[in-house]
Amino acid sequence: MVQHQAKGTFDVKMVPQADDTADVGRMTLDKTFHGDLEASSIGQMIAVRTPTEGSAGYVAMERVTGTLGGKKGSFALQHFGTMNRGKQHLRIEIVPDSGTDGLAGISGTLDIIIEKGAHFYVLDYALPG
Repeated sequence: MVQHQAKGTFDVKMVPQADDTADVGRMTLDKTFHGDLEASSIGQMIAVRTPTEGSAGYVAMERVTGTLGGKKGSFALQHFGTMNRGKQHLRIEIVPDSGTDGLAGISGTLDIIIEKGAHFYVLDYALPG
């Protein structure tokens, strides 16, 4: 496996979905990635806020489709995030064996950085060969 790193920005649109559970929210995700990863993604997120300010949790799944390192294909990302009184813990991993076409066999993790309202990503990934 050859290790790589991709960096860039992304735009995200989150649309709340109707839900019967008052304390659990569900949203659709629609992202466009720019930079080393030129792609779009769609996904869904489920989140819970607590009565304590700055505490919450979410999980999400999204399918990313586009070009990475000159290779076209898609892969899935799995999110696990918590906020504990303002302290964030976020883990985003590429779902094993979710890569297609030129991205078959991809593995890795994605970090999200938000600065002054702008969204940035750093994708550390490996591909066979």
